[in-house]
Amino acid sequence: QLQLVESGGGLVQPGGSLRLSCAASGFTLDYYAIGWFRQAPGKEREGVSCIGRSGGASHYADSVKGRFTISRDNAKNTVFLQMNSLKPEDTAVYYCAVQDRRIFGLCVLGPPNYDSWGQGTQVTVSS
Repeated sequence: QLQLVESGGGLVQPGGSLRLSCAASGFTLDYYAIGWFRQAPGKEREGVSCIGRSGGASHYADSVKGRFTISRDNAKNTVFLQMNSLKPEDTAVYYCAVQDRRIFGLCVLGPPNYDSWGQGTQVTVSS
């Protein structure tokens, strides 16, 4: 069973930074494409960033390009999301998930292509 646990959320002022972690248990994270998503109250879940399996390319939503960076640490079996220059509109619960292995090539940002969701971590950007 694939299990993911997110951590690193919190309250930060606009312009601040946070680093989210997505730790895997029961499987080797590097074998899978991993995505980060967020859901704000009253809004649909949206893709933020994804990273391909085994050193594959990463992708970002237009709203976070240049501010967020996704990365892997295979020794820690963890995927990170470094978030800089945070804005109030980044406030949401952030989730990581595993991309369907039947999708080859590049990772995609559509939530229906993912499963094994973590429980989420709250990010609040406010002064």
